[in-house]
Amino acid sequence: MKYEAVIGLEVHLHLNTKTKAFCGCSTEFGNAPNSQVCPVCLGFPGSLPVYNQTVLDYAIKVALALNCKVQEYTKFDRKNYFYPDLPKNYQVSQYDLPLSIRGFLDIELGGKFKRIGITRVHMEEDAGKLIHQEDISLVDFNRTGIPLLEIVSEPDINSPEEAYEYLATLKSTIQYLDVSDCDMEKGSLRCDANISLRLAGAKTLGVKTELKNMNSFKGVKDALSYEIKRQTEVLDSGGKLTQDTRLWDAKAQETVAMRTKEGAKDYRYFPEPDLPPFIIKEDKVAEIKKTIPELPKEKMQRFIKDYGLSEYDAKALVASKKGALFAEECLKRFSDKNKKPVANWIIGPLAALAGSRACETSELGIFPESLVELIELVEKKQIISNLSGKVVLEEMVNTAKTAQTIITEKSLAQISDSGSLNSVIEEVIRENTKSVTDFKSGKANALMFLVGQVMRKSSGKANPKVVQELMRERLESA
Repeated sequence: MKYEAVIGLEVHLHLNTKTKAFCGCSTEFGNAPNSQVCPVCLGFPGSLPVYNQTVLDYAIKVALALNCKVQEYTKFDRKNYFYPDLPKNYQVSQYDLPLSIRGFLDIELGGKFKRIGITRVHMEEDAGKLIHQEDISLVDFNRTGIPLLEIVSEPDINSPEEAYEYLATLKSTIQYLDVSDCDMEKGSLRCDANISLRLAGAKTLGVKTELKNMNSFKGVKDALSYEIKRQTEVLDSGGKLTQDTRLWDAKAQETVAMRTKEGAKDYRYFPEPDLPPFIIKEDKVAEIKKTIPELPKEKMQRFIKDYGLSEYDAKALVASKKGALFAEECLKRFSDKNKKPVANWIIGPLAALAGSRACETSELGIFPESLVELIELVEKKQIISNLSGKVVLEEMVNTAKTAQTIITEKSLAQISDSGSLNSVIEEVIRENTKSVTDFKSGKANALMFLVGQVMRKSSGKANPKVVQELMRERLESA
């Protein structure tokens, strides 16, 4: 390729503390506008902030999970800018002495691993929310002061696909820590992207564009893909790119110029006078490090080792913490040493049902023992077919009944009795004389076609293995 994309991502993460970063106001989502505010988060004269200890603990936890160095000495700064959703006209953030620096996150794409550097993880507070209507704009300050972490990557990402994988891996890691729900619909996780193009092999960076207003990982991927195309066309036509901020229009599937890009000097950072610098001692960091659970990467490697799963299956099963706990319980309960059927059912039919209901597999109301019962009935080959098993699974989700109860009530048990199957086999032979002739002339595939016809006539209840044996015997004896 002529150009190389250079991408860095800035992720803003809501921490799920009960109260805001510098006051006692609730952080609960969805309450009446401006019902969770006070003089501190609204910046009234004379009000003083008090830092939330839980925010610091959660921030250190995330920093450690992302392999960052937690700095001993850190402070807050005022980031000054005027916008209607910022009641103080400044945001409490961190500038030259952030909480942590120099981390990394490993991603896997197409069977290849890549390490993405983390520049810094720092603490700050959120702004309010603007609600635009036809003739007016309203502002809700409930979100003002909610604790945020900003996670800034190095410009190590070179494609929209890598950006998507980085975000998915980051989200999974954070969810395992139980410090945020990472719900993009609620604004708990937001992402801005910086992208530039340079000639392939060049060392100097091109002119950077910042992309905003992307409310899903797919939106980030699509916006980056569009911007690569737009910048390529500008450069190829001899034009010059300008450093600016652009909004992603999901409906039009294009980026729209918003304003020229600000630099750090535009924000006039200076130390927050109402919050003194503080020292994070090593024993504090060590204490929090003990609370970090087994993270997705380590869990995936253990699933491969302990359950003999492929890397693909293990990665899919550990993508979410709830899903991983559910999957492991199923794997433990499944009696066969070969655990592949469990992975197939969770990643396949169960995930499809969860997707259609917009929930996780662990939230479908099926207990691990119930799913394992169904899988073992299918694996026995004599009780129920794979096709009927999927029907049973959906009914289990809808009714909370056991697999055996549904099989009995709906007469879904496989037909293996030769007496019952022979009449259907004879009927299929009479109706498909060409396929019978093809089989006798040496075309082996014709047998499977005839077996398929028997399965269709029996509504999937016939035991395919028994049907194949009976059909072969019948054709070879004719």
